[in-house]
Amino acid sequence: MVTQASRRRRAVPLLIGLLVTLAIVAPLGIRALSAADPVVSGVDEGATVTTDAVRALGVSAPEGHDLADVEVLLDGEPVQTRRDGDRLLLDDPVLPDGEHSLSARVPARMMPDREATVRFTVDGTAPELVVEPIAVSDPRKPFTLKGKANGAAVLTADDQPVPLADDGAFAVQFAKAPARVLLSARDEAGNSAKQEYAVPVRHPGMKAVHMTAMAWTSDALREPVLRMAREGRINTIQLDIKDESGEVGYQSQVPLAREIGATRDHYDAKAVVDQLHSEGIRVVGRLVAFRDPILAKASWTAGKTDRVVQTQDGKPWSGGYGDFAFTNFANPEVVAYNADLATEAAEIGFDDILYDYIRRPEGALTQMKIPGLQGTPEQAITAFLAKSRDTVRAKGAFLGASVFGIAASRPGPVAQDIPMMAEHVDYIAPMVYPSHWGPGEYGVAQPESQPYDITARSVAEFVAKAKDSGTQVIPWLQAFSLRKTYGPAEVQAQIQASKDSGASSFLLWNASCRYESAGLTPAP
Repeated sequence: MVTQASRRRRAVPLLIGLLVTLAIVAPLGIRALSAADPVVSGVDEGATVTTDAVRALGVSAPEGHDLADVEVLLDGEPVQTRRDGDRLLLDDPVLPDGEHSLSARVPARMMPDREATVRFTVDGTAPELVVEPIAVSDPRKPFTLKGKANGAAVLTADDQPVPLADDGAFAVQFAKAPARVLLSARDEAGNSAKQEYAVPVRHPGMKAVHMTAMAWTSDALREPVLRMAREGRINTIQLDIKDESGEVGYQSQVPLAREIGATRDHYDAKAVVDQLHSEGIRVVGRLVAFRDPILAKASWTAGKTDRVVQTQDGKPWSGGYGDFAFTNFANPEVVAYNADLATEAAEIGFDDILYDYIRRPEGALTQMKIPGLQGTPEQAITAFLAKSRDTVRAKGAFLGASVFGIAASRPGPVAQDIPMMAEHVDYIAPMVYPSHWGPGEYGVAQPESQPYDITARSVAEFVAKAKDSGTQVIPWLQAFSLRKTYGPAEVQAQIQASKDSGASSFLLWNASCRYESAGLTPAP
């Protein structure tokens, strides 16, 4: 019969054996089955993470232990932590790039410390995007954007995937040059970099003359101009799209143009552009923007008065241009109308869209009512140009803006801020006609009698104002007589003055569209 005493005697050796076993296995690192390790969460073992991802690193206590029992070590050294619910987070999670380890340890008396460690690499450096600045001279030709996405694993251009070479080099092909491309790169850690790249363009230059839509219908006016082009005296013809009267010279399909009766049948735009291109002649479409009596009158009659610049007592602003003269450059419908005409013309094939009257009317702003204007008139006009260039460039055309000669030194009266505008057009076309300057301007005693001096000084100021933008200056020069007869000598003096001042291209203006006395020499 087994007595209680014998049971005790038999249990003693078993207890001694268990203690001996524990004494043996503990130094070997074999843990008791009932114990648990602390947990390091937020980053996988061996992962490469961004600086921000380190904020997700946390430590949890093992079952049966309080967070107060847990020691946290960063790269083997104790580190400050803060409690966040049932986890400990790093008090200062900003870590330098490189390899790191985070350990959580629970000290034990009779058994080995409970410990967990995660090793990871911090990469907080975003990929670097470098683009080759290749200037485009013909936006309608295929274009390849080249560069490097250093450190990137993935690259997209306008949300489309782009293959990357081992060294990060890339090349993206476009059927024609876009105005801008959105590049987005991401590395293995998740760092990203974005860049909206404005595709640089370089206008090929021009020697041009102005032609109205009506003038183009006249053999007596059209043929001499075509002869000048065929002889190489000019290489570009500027043909009006919409003129100062608000007439669109061809049968535009823009709905508002047809609704207000602005379209005319003076010329077939597609046929004319195709003909001139077949002879190697570039075509600039002049689009008078905000001086538009047809749109203004039609809008006022229809009760859409916000489309019109007004006096403070609510009447159409004339400013000496007529009862209905200036449409409202801050009105979305007016802006869309002009932008739609520009886009249509670019799609037809006009090489350039050259805005005129891209300004507010002269006069004191305090006497004007401009419905819907947010900010300054200068900002509204510049915003219009920025939006318009994107749509025009998408169709393969350049964008220019005609500006007053005084705008370089006195932008306020017409809201033409040259440095601001230059950022959003391919060229600025200042009207620097000598006859329009008063005595003493730019230190020139009699500007109309000194065409070289006044042109050189005024053009030089425009070139300086546009320099930082990289935008070209292509001035309008005087090929008409006012108080003084202007012939070949005066025209050539302006052309030479412009060239000497950094503007080798030009547009000649003669309202009657006669240029026989311009004295232009044939191309060699």
